[in-house]
Amino acid sequence: MQEKFFEQNGLDLAKSILGKFLIRRYNGKTIVSKIVETEAYMGITDKGAHVYGDKKTERTKPLYLNGGHIYIYLIYGMYYCLNISANKENIPECVLIRAVEPIDGLEEICKNRYNKNYNELNNYQKKNISNGPGKLCMALNIDKTLNSKSILENELFISEFYYKGNEKVYGEENFEIETDTRINIDYAEEAKYYPWRFYIKDNKFVSVLKK
Repeated sequence: MQEKFFEQNGLDLAKSILGKFLIRRYNGKTIVSKIVETEAYMGITDKGAHVYGDKKTERTKPLYLNGGHIYIYLIYGMYYCLNISANKENIPECVLIRAVEPIDGLEEICKNRYNKNYNELNNYQKKNISNGPGKLCMALNIDKTLNSKSILENELFISEFYYKGNEKVYGEENFEIETDTRINIDYAEEAKYYPWRFYIKDNKFVSVLKK
């Protein structure tokens, strides 16, 4: 994806990256996953956002960068969450990647997530391998070392295709996008009711189904 792609507003970007590949490279390994669920956070007027009220702190600095920068924060003192800045510089909107579907590098994903081989997993573990923001960061070996970096770099990037051997594989395009309210932001008053969560209909890796 080109830099301009990430200069969309947060709502449009949250929908535009659904079905795209999130690719993680480290230590000579490559993990390919498909983005299946996102949430938009719309900046200084959004009570669900970390920058509500224009809170520009050391922690939130990546959100004030141009669209396409990585913002990673820790929840419950143990789980990382992956966000991509949206829009232009100093318009601190972002997209939280809530869930991904494993595509390639499954054994590495299982090792990262459970320290097991795929054939050792039970059905519950298979279903829950990457269907949440903390889970996907574990599965893809994503941590704070990526914070503030560009999503255009080779360590972690978003693409419309990936290479399986010499074959160029493109993502699915004909899917239906469902819309719902965001998750775990009860503190956000009326903003918790905004329909700013988007996911691919009928994908089994979506984290929460309210409907």
